[in-house]
Amino acid sequence: MQTRSDTQFIIAVNMCGVVVSYGLLALSLYLSTEVPLATKGFWGVTVLLLTISLGNFVKYRFDNRLADDRLSKLEEAKNERILGDYIKEDVV
Repeated sequence: MQTRSDTQFIIAVNMCGVVVSYGLLALSLYLSTEVPLATKGFWGVTVLLLTISLGNFVKYRFDNRLADDRLSKLEEAKNERILGDYIKEDVV
């Protein structure tokens, strides 16, 4: 259970970092007077889309790792069953 709370803490720290980053981006776009509004919108949309892409990338990597873990557990269980059957045959 300790690993789960550590993971939740890391996620919370990362979310705080994302919120602060968005806040600072919004503040810098709001305070910059030399940059046209269209450029500000482009920067905002670009950062938003990059954040979404990063979220998808992390999700797919996590899903891939979970699938690999499931496959390795299935393979391990299959090997244990085969070894158990082999040992039972030797005893009989």
